[in-house]
Amino acid sequence: MRLTNYTDYSLRVLIYLASQEPSKLSNIKEIAEVYGISKNHLMKVTHELGKMGIIETIRGRNGGIRLAHPPNEINIGSIIRKTEDDFKMVECFEGGACVLTPICGLKHMLRKALSAYFEVLDRYTLADIVHNPLIYRQLFEEGTK
Repeated sequence: MRLTNYTDYSLRVLIYLASQEPSKLSNIKEIAEVYGISKNHLMKVTHELGKMGIIETIRGRNGGIRLAHPPNEINIGSIIRKTEDDFKMVECFEGGACVLTPICGLKHMLRKALSAYFEVLDRYTLADIVHNPLIYRQLFEEGTK
């Protein structure tokens, strides 16, 4: 299973924000510099994360972004479900015209595999990824020097 860049960037933004002090407002420019990612891509990602209620976006001169919930309340499986747009692994997941559909067992196996994939991801939160925020902050600071 391969995640899109959109989901990858969404997770990176959340990891960055989880590593910061809860009251600190971060901005897209600093996150883009840390990861070497286009600010335009991150603007789209943060806009959507804000609409989903996962991050808080504050407009204005002293504005910025931060997590809308504590990291231990942000489920990784849920984030991936919200940021990925297609889990159709084979044509027959949504009807398709494959001649094997009436007798094939592949679709069933792939559905079970996808279910197991999310079963694992649903066990983890953002806090499980960023279990030591200070180490992440230090790494991010070194990366921008």
